[in-house]
Amino acid sequence: MIWTSEDVARDQVRRQAAGMAVRQVQRAVEEAGVRVRETREELRSRTAAAVGEFAPNPGELADRWAALLTEWRRVAAHLAATGADVYNAALDETGSTWAWEREERHARVLRERAAWAERQREKGDELHAELWLGAAAGRRVRAVAARAGLTPNEVLVQLAERVSVDDGGAVSVAPFTPGGTAVTSEER
Repeated sequence: MIWTSEDVARDQVRRQAAGMAVRQVQRAVEEAGVRVRETREELRSRTAAAVGEFAPNPGELADRWAALLTEWRRVAAHLAATGADVYNAALDETGSTWAWEREERHARVLRERAAWAERQREKGDELHAELWLGAAAGRRVRAVAARAGLTPNEVLVQLAERVSVDDGGAVSVAPFTPGGTAVTSEER
């Protein structure tokens, strides 16, 4: 999971608290405290049969409210420590650090997902083939492979990587010496 209950609470409170006066923050702390108590009571009183298939998970809801309470208390403590009358997220070092870390984690996950998607696109372009060669062609490929210290499959891969097709559809391969390194798309 990319976002924990704490991450969600920190982000939500940071946005909601912007410009709030000390008294408003205190009311938010009280409201979150009430919600924590209510969700914990509901969690204790619910049975497995009472939870429907699409009903919210009361445990997750309780965790969310507990995280919100913790964050509202932290904002209230920040206001008390700085003596500020109004919450300004830009002046909250702890909240700003967490927001930056969240953004970095989000960016990293997006990069990882993009890389995964690219790998999946590349896999779609791959070709897995089973090739049966006649005896004469098979002997030639095995001989070339033995001289190059490669397997016959590696020689055939290098051969296929060098194939070019002209405008008329003619297929050709320029002369090459099979080696231990495959041709990259930049070399073609």
